[in-house]
Amino acid sequence: MQQIIDFILEIDKLKKVTRKIRVRGLDRFENPAEHSWQIALLATSLAQYAESAVDMNRVIAMLLVHDIGEIDTGDTMAFVEGGWEERKAAELKAVKRIFGKLPQKQSDDYLALWQEFESGDTPESRFANAVDRAMPVILNLANNGQSWRENGISYERVVKRVRPQIEAGCQALWDYLEIQLKEAQEKGLFGS
Repeated sequence: MQQIIDFILEIDKLKKVTRKIRVRGLDRFENPAEHSWQIALLATSLAQYAESAVDMNRVIAMLLVHDIGEIDTGDTMAFVEGGWEERKAAELKAVKRIFGKLPQKQSDDYLALWQEFESGDTPESRFANAVDRAMPVILNLANNGQSWRENGISYERVVKRVRPQIEAGCQALWDYLEIQLKEAQEKGLFGS
């Protein structure tokens, strides 16, 4: 029991990490804990649009653990280019430390979920990645391109970063977002 409590108190630190996108209607940035909760609900809401049958419990579990490493590494904006290998190596080290607080079986299970999400090799991980990539787009569209404009992120860069994963895991979601992104480009919601 104490190991589980220690783990839960450790992951509470995720609430202190800030992302680069503001919470709608507020003047503060969201944190990865809020992001994980929101994309878990987005995934369950989009389940009928998954490219193939998926185990939704597995998808949700992946989405709840996918950003745990940011407790140690901090958040990296989804649209940053380069340096991904180093960041992912640092995140792997972090999740091993954090999951290591749990009893061995749970630690192994959570690490396997994290690695499955990262690999994108299963229908569940492809769907989870699609939802994860879509959420910053959805929020930026709702926030008039706030983080795109503040960080100089172009339309082309956004599409290049999110399209492959969203298409691979949820084509219907990409079909919807592609139209929204083109309209946002016409409105000048991107950085240069």
